[in-house]
Amino acid sequence: MIPGVFARKRPHLLALFLAAFAFLIAPQASFAQAQAESASVADRASPNVASETEPLAEAAEASTGVVTEAAPTFDYYGPEMIKGQPEPGNWDFQGQYSEDGDFALWMHDAILLPMMVGISLLVLGLLLWVVTRYNRRANVVPSKTSHNTVIEVIWTLVPVLILVAIAIPSITLLARQYESPSEDAVTIKATGYQWYWGFTYPDYGGFEIISNMKDEAEALADGEPPQLAADKRMVVPVGTEIRLQTTGADVIHSFGVPSLWFKLDAVPGRLNERRLVIEEPGIYYGQCMELCGARHAYMPIAIEARPRAEFEAWVLAQGGTIPGPDDAPAPPEPAGLQEPESSIEGAPGAGAPPTEDTAPAGGAMAAPTT
Repeated sequence: MIPGVFARKRPHLLALFLAAFAFLIAPQASFAQAQAESASVADRASPNVASETEPLAEAAEASTGVVTEAAPTFDYYGPEMIKGQPEPGNWDFQGQYSEDGDFALWMHDAILLPMMVGISLLVLGLLLWVVTRYNRRANVVPSKTSHNTVIEVIWTLVPVLILVAIAIPSITLLARQYESPSEDAVTIKATGYQWYWGFTYPDYGGFEIISNMKDEAEALADGEPPQLAADKRMVVPVGTEIRLQTTGADVIHSFGVPSLWFKLDAVPGRLNERRLVIEEPGIYYGQCMELCGARHAYMPIAIEARPRAEFEAWVLAQGGTIPGPDDAPAPPEPAGLQEPESSIEGAPGAGAPPTEDTAPAGGAMAAPTT
């Protein structure tokens, strides 16, 4: 073997080996580079990657390319906005914040109360007059008068006039309370469960809010009235006509808010509805007003009335949808009522049973001891 010849041939074999290796790895390197470029583009487009120059509305998810927006935030009212609640020492009706409530309070203050006071004073005056004028000492010989036409006409006509004066505004109030809501009214359905409330918004995607009573210590810390505050409020638009529907999932409940002059039974298998318009933004408290079981006193109602734009922001924060101006509200899919959870221990919708903090004066709700 000639060493020079071998030395001249070895570089050729090495070159062939390197060329074959480059041919094998070239496609994989190209594919890796393409993947890196694609990931770089996706990272720039992903809303999870911070970018000070790219607006959020133009960001898109890498997997779908769908433009996404941040979920809107919503801040609930604080205790300074509480308007409808019982007041210590108050002996009159709560202040009214609805059209029907204003009319009913006017009827009570301007018609019923003056009539009751006037009739009571008249009867008291007549009794005192009879006692002093017709006693035995002043009338040794009693009168034997048996009929008096004038008096009989007066005590027949005056009660009739009083009843007419009461009947006209009473019938007006009754008709106002059951006036049918308009077609464009916002529909909200309140479902009574043992023992909590569910609020469904069929016009805004059909989502349901489950509302339980706050623990007393938590309510006091938040500046809210104990046994009236709820962990989730029923948010409604202020100054807007509301079609409030009620039903019961298990037994008869009753949806009542005194400061809105609203009370409507929630009956299983039936759908009752009434018109409601809240005049001012604020928080309004009510309770179930039909004896519905052991925890009847622990299912309060908390309503928060907000301007329309803020109400829609709350709807979006709950995952609902806002219908367009030309969109007719589509009826939700018949998903059925939520199953009552009063008998299921630890169920998420049923809430915790009353404790010493929730009902400090109520030992009757405590579990019996052996």
